[in-house]
Amino acid sequence: MGKNQSGHQEETLTRKKDELQEPPLFKVLLHNDDYTTMDFVVMVLETVFGKDTAEATRIMLNVHQQGHGVAGVFTREIGETKVATVHRLARKNQFPLKCSLEKVS
Repeated sequence: MGKNQSGHQEETLTRKKDELQEPPLFKVLLHNDDYTTMDFVVMVLETVFGKDTAEATRIMLNVHQQGHGVAGVFTREIGETKVATVHRLARKNQFPLKCSLEKVS
């Protein structure tokens, strides 16, 4: 322990590297429906998730063909924000696009 400028002792807190845990990760999923346009899904993937057009199109086709697609993997807080943003955009544009979180196992 060292002394700071005011003469008080400072404690340095350290943790072993193996004691630190990464936060759990969550997949943000987009779900297929019969009304949301493919173009809107691509736009959401580009603007909300930062995908380029090719990747956004690939994910959109997964949503369309498999019923859902992974838009990205995030910590819970960021994932929840992304889900809320997608739902807000969908409502604003009158689409029933559903988005959800699923814990990465």
